[in-house]
Amino acid sequence: MAKTKSKEKQSSEFYENPEVLAQQLSKTEEFIENNKKVVFGLGGVIALVIVAFFGYRYYMNNLNEEAQKEMFQAVYWYENGEYDLALNGDGNNFGFLAIVEDYGSTKAANLSSFYLGSIYLKQGQFETAIDYLEDFSSDDLLVQPRAFSLIGDAYMELGNYSKAAAQYGKAADYKSNKEFSPVYLLKQGLAYEKANDSEAAMGSYRKVVEDFSESKQKVEAQKYLSRLEAQK
Repeated sequence: MAKTKSKEKQSSEFYENPEVLAQQLSKTEEFIENNKKVVFGLGGVIALVIVAFFGYRYYMNNLNEEAQKEMFQAVYWYENGEYDLALNGDGNNFGFLAIVEDYGSTKAANLSSFYLGSIYLKQGQFETAIDYLEDFSSDDLLVQPRAFSLIGDAYMELGNYSKAAAQYGKAADYKSNKEFSPVYLLKQGLAYEKANDSEAAMGSYRKVVEDFSESKQKVEAQKYLSRLEAQK
């Protein structure tokens, strides 16, 4: 208790006694003077970090704008079904492969990975499709679950039905909504059936019926569910 009172008294003197305050300020100035290199060196490092951070952001923004311009023609080819051009370009305009290689850390390159995965899936190169789709990442309500679903499609083609079902589940659960989640749940149920896991398949169909009762997929899910229940 005595120590506490002593500390309180010292604290009071510090705030109320101008001489004590002046002594403390003098000590601080003396410390800075004696350690000038350390103090100002640290300040310089912090300033450099801040400058580097904003400089990098400015650089990345410009790089992403450039990549998006390069990407325009590749997207046009993709939408018109000209997949080889979309992949490799025409010598004057970049394809998605060049965008990923030259602008790897940009948003445009990230989206290009999605397009590449989609193209390779269409071309039957399923493992390559999975690689690119797994490189893609987004918080978009539509595109990210679509990427999961495409990975599931690739696994279905490879005969790995359990992994396909897991990907369809990720698609259904990603920002779950009544428009798309029941579609992915139906695909998950069919994948489980291919994997000879009827119980898991019924779980997927039942979720559509119970959790998305107003969806267009409810009737189809109920039909599949009834079929499996009749087989038990």
